[in-house]
Amino acid sequence: MHSPDSRRLFLQRLASLIAVPLVAPACSRSQPPEGDGRASSASPPGSAPAATAAQNAPAAKVKLALNWVPEPEFGGFYAARESGAFAKEGLDVEILGGGAGVPVVQMVAGGQVDFGISGADEVLTARARGADVLPLFAVFQTSPQAIMTHESRGVKSIADILKSGTLAIEPGLPYAAYLKKKYGFNKVKVVPYDGGVARFVADKDYSQQCFITAEPIAAKRKGSDPATFLVATEGFNPYVAVVITRAALWKENPERARAFVRATREGWRTYLQDPARANEIMAKLNTSMDAETFVAAAEAQRPLIETQETKEKGLGVMTRERWETLATQLVDLGVLEKAPPIDDVLVALR
Repeated sequence: MHSPDSRRLFLQRLASLIAVPLVAPACSRSQPPEGDGRASSASPPGSAPAATAAQNAPAAKVKLALNWVPEPEFGGFYAARESGAFAKEGLDVEILGGGAGVPVVQMVAGGQVDFGISGADEVLTARARGADVLPLFAVFQTSPQAIMTHESRGVKSIADILKSGTLAIEPGLPYAAYLKKKYGFNKVKVVPYDGGVARFVADKDYSQQCFITAEPIAAKRKGSDPATFLVATEGFNPYVAVVITRAALWKENPERARAFVRATREGWRTYLQDPARANEIMAKLNTSMDAETFVAAAEAQRPLIETQETKEKGLGVMTRERWETLATQLVDLGVLEKAPPIDDVLVALR
C-alpha cells in the first residue's frame, strides 16, 4: 500500500502481543510521521451541526492507535473524522500512526489508548495470554494476504506456486504455517521475505508473500507481471484491521464503544464512496506513498471490505463462526496451546 521499501506484513504484527512475543514479521518500515493531520481538535471543517444531546455535550477525547502508517487500509477512520462522523457521535478522536514494533495490543490493554487496530489472530493470541482486549469491528472481511508470482509462469493456484521456484515468505507466521501444513514447502526454495519487490522483478521464478493492495501495485509500476492468489481462498481467512478496545472500557462505558463503531461504519461508507479527501489527509502524513498508489490501493481493497455479507449486515460485521474457525486453526497450527473462550472474546458483539 506504499512504496516497496517500506512494505510490511500488516496481518501479523506479532511483536505487539502481550507477554513473550511470537516471531515478529520481517519488514523494512519507515517510522510514522508526527501528528495525525487533524484539521481541528474537535469537529472537522464542514461537519454537520450538533443535533443530539451527545453532540451538544463536550466531545469525549479518545485515542485510536493504528498498527501502521496512514494509508488506505485506515481510510475509513480518517474519513470518519474529516466528515464529522466522530464529532456527530460526541467523540474527539486522535489518530495515532503506527510503525514497526508499535505494541498496539499492549497499548489498548494497558489503557494508554481507547481503541486500536489489530488482526483477529493477534486478538485471540492476546486473549489466550490474559490481555484485556475485545474486538468491535472488522474492516477487512477477506484478508488481503496473498502469494504473488509471475503471470508468465502460468500457474493457477498457490498449490502450483509451491511446486517449484523460489518463495520469499516468513515461515513462522500463522498463514505461512497453514500453507506449509496444507501443501508442504519441500518442492520450493524458501527464502526470507525482504519487504520489497526488486528481487521479484528481476527473477521470473521468484514468488513472494504480499498484500494484494501493495506489492502487486509496486511490481506493475516497475513493469513486472504479478499474478496474485489470496491465502483466504485456501481456507485461512482471519479478519484484518480489527478495531479493539479493552474489556474494562466496554464494561464501564459501552455506549462510547458503540458510538465509535457507528462513526467508524459511517466513515468507511464515506471512504468507499469517495476516498479523495481522506487520501489527501493521509498523503500529508505518509509521504512515502504517492497519490497514484493511494488511489490504486483504495480501489484494490474495496472488494475485501465490502462484501455481500456487509451489504446485508453492515460494514465491519463479524461472526462467531469465523472466530471459532480461526481459534481452531491457531490451536491446530500450534500458535495457541488452548483457545480462549469465544463467548468471552465476543462480549461486545452480543
